[in-house]
Amino acid sequence: MPSEPGVSPNMVVENRRGEFLISTDPARLDLNVIHEFLTNCYWAKGIPRDLVARSIEHALCFGVYDGNRAQVAFARVISDFATIAYIGDVFVLETFRGRGLGKWLMECIMSHPALQNLRRWILTTRDAHGLYSQLGFTPVKAPERFMEIDRPDVYEIRKTT
Repeated sequence: MPSEPGVSPNMVVENRRGEFLISTDPARLDLNVIHEFLTNCYWAKGIPRDLVARSIEHALCFGVYDGNRAQVAFARVISDFATIAYIGDVFVLETFRGRGLGKWLMECIMSHPALQNLRRWILTTRDAHGLYSQLGFTPVKAPERFMEIDRPDVYEIRKTT
């Protein structure tokens, strides 16, 4: 069964814990914070700002805010809202790590009403296996079934053309 009937992925969902807020309201997202982190991280190094903006536009995004103010964490979900979801670009700014925000962010993502009863959740990580395993993620059971096109230098190529 797909997400709850009548639940739109465009519906804004918010959760509070202490002074922190997690929201799916796209108007709250701080593109400067998101781009600054992503363009310097290992998985999106050098990503142009316009691509970050487009990726946000076509995804269900979750921002974490210190009170109602500064954005301190982010994640986005790419989904058909019926069978599959890919979680990407998950980060917590370094000065806010160690407070459980990453785990709480993932719990809020996985409990979002439009993302219920999906057959498959997918993500990739180099260094956060411990976090994701707490939420039920495991190594791929049949890696021989998965295929990919990996172009790690695509942002550098884009800059020179």
